[in-house]
Amino acid sequence: MRILLTGGAGFIGSHLCDRLVEAGHSVICVDNFFTGQKKNIQHLLEKDTFELIEHDIIEPLRVEGKIDQIYNLACPASPIHYQKNPIRTVKANTIGMINVLGLAKSTGARLLQASTSEVYGDPDVHPQPETYNGNVSPLSPRACYDEGKRVAETLCMDYHREHGIEIRIARIFNTYGPRMHPDDGRVVSNFITQALADKPLTMYGEGKQTRSFCYVDDLVAGLIALMNNEKHIGPINIGNPTELTMKELAIKIVEMTESKSQVEYHPLPEADPRQRRPDISLAKKVLNWEPHIPLEEGLRKTIEYFSQL
Repeated sequence: MRILLTGGAGFIGSHLCDRLVEAGHSVICVDNFFTGQKKNIQHLLEKDTFELIEHDIIEPLRVEGKIDQIYNLACPASPIHYQKNPIRTVKANTIGMINVLGLAKSTGARLLQASTSEVYGDPDVHPQPETYNGNVSPLSPRACYDEGKRVAETLCMDYHREHGIEIRIARIFNTYGPRMHPDDGRVVSNFITQALADKPLTMYGEGKQTRSFCYVDDLVAGLIALMNNEKHIGPINIGNPTELTMKELAIKIVEMTESKSQVEYHPLPEADPRQRRPDISLAKKVLNWEPHIPLEEGLRKTIEYFSQL
């Protein structure tokens, strides 16, 4: 197939490019390099089946020839990056989403939208199933991303109903692994880089808030399974249901890196979710998918990557 990925040079996007090229597909990677890095896809540039287009999806996107599938991953995904230019983040999820949907409409491509667990906000339901509509503030500093992704889901479903576009929506929960940006402000990359340098680990609040971490290889397998599913329309949670507190994660990373780091506590950011864990019952039933890589194994690979930077 001929497959287009927006945000293809990013952390998740580059791993997805790898998997699709390895599977024999022709891949078009679109990225404006706001957070994506060319080094993530440098090894693919010499391949005849891989093409790079430097482009921002906020501007109309035109591609010649037939496209079978489109993965839309083009949006800053870490709080530091999406809050750096919040208006541009909203534009990526509205104007950019409309542009990508327009491309899917004109080419007849199936489109997978990379949504997020952030659509659930600070959840009152735990774990979070796809039927839960969330608890999101439209006024918080995180709303540019949270509400932006919610609008993007709305646009996808409206284009499906009005134009018959085949839509797949992946609600991605916390993902980690090699190629994470070291300065993205996410907890796994923060803790690892700080621990490797024997610096204090930045802990927000009391460290009692929980997250569930999915290794990137498992996540990519889930995205491909969802894209290639022939029936399901609507969101599906893709993530790891194993839940732990931030304090537990910090202890684990300090032990695995043999670091001398201590924990340094800071105030909890506004609208930071207290708990987050996916209900993946639907993914198991519809996609026959669930994650297989244990946290310790994934952290070991991620620590090795960061130790070589």
